[in-house]
Amino acid sequence: MDATLDLSRWREAPLGVMHRRWAIVSAGLRQLLRTRFFRIMLFLAWGAGLALAVSGFLFTQSIASGGWLESFVSDKGPRAQAVVSAFTAIVLVYPDIVIGGMFSILFWLHSYAGLMLSLIALSALVPSLVTRDRASNALSIYLSRPLTSFDYLLGKLGIIVGVLVLLWTGPLVASWLLSMAVAPDSDFLVHSIEPLGRALLFNAIGLVALAAVALGVSSISRSTKATIFLWIGVWPLTFAIAYFPTTPEWLSAASFHYDLNELRSAVFQIDQVAAEAAESLPLVDRGIINGLQHMADDVGATHVATTLAGLAVLVAISLFVLLRRLRPE
Repeated sequence: MDATLDLSRWREAPLGVMHRRWAIVSAGLRQLLRTRFFRIMLFLAWGAGLALAVSGFLFTQSIASGGWLESFVSDKGPRAQAVVSAFTAIVLVYPDIVIGGMFSILFWLHSYAGLMLSLIALSALVPSLVTRDRASNALSIYLSRPLTSFDYLLGKLGIIVGVLVLLWTGPLVASWLLSMAVAPDSDFLVHSIEPLGRALLFNAIGLVALAAVALGVSSISRSTKATIFLWIGVWPLTFAIAYFPTTPEWLSAASFHYDLNELRSAVFQIDQVAAEAAESLPLVDRGIINGLQHMADDVGATHVATTLAGLAVLVAISLFVLLRRLRPE
């Protein structure tokens, strides 16, 4: 039987440009989710989010009037009851300082876990962003019409966004929603909105920086081993140099990890939270006041302008390298 070639007109509806971009994103995320390493990262990330939710739950249920603290000291004598009543009164008088400050500290601590897990997960993702496409000369096929360089770049960026949402943003927002679902009154919602906004702002800054650097590193070489070495090797090296006591400020700013740490302090403003608590709260124990003042001195941002400039330069260099390499070969 002779084979025939059917050249009939394509009659299906076109799926559109967004489908092409989503195909890149979904394929990259599915490939990651099939790996045991990334599933472990997911478990750790959502475990950290659960710990944050539990902390928020314990906090909201403990300090509210009629909460766990009052129930716990109900049979502990008048002195313990008076102390807890005074603490509850402080919360009622200074809800912005106590509630806002506590959620700021919780989100600030979670940002360390979210950023670190994202960095580790990107170690497995970086080679599959651009490196393997360059090594296999697949860019000549991918960047042909109708898939453009912009579509390709958006698809790869979407993979990074998906990773950070799964490991950082998702656990953060879910833990806050769980804490608010069990909050005893609306004060906790009102005074936790600003800390959540600051946490999401730092999350967005981290996304821009990590996406640009990861794409830039992934596009430098055709070798997967070289790309992994650049990501895993150069990052700890620049981290060590940045925090060496005699390193000049401009050289420290060449480390994106150092820059993000400085911007974390500037965004969350834990130093102002501690200073305001030390000045405003009627704390009897002078040691607590001194501890808050020392905390304010230790966690304050000192070189915000330099770190912003350094991070902007790193992002610009990464994008320049990426755009130079993002062409058919």
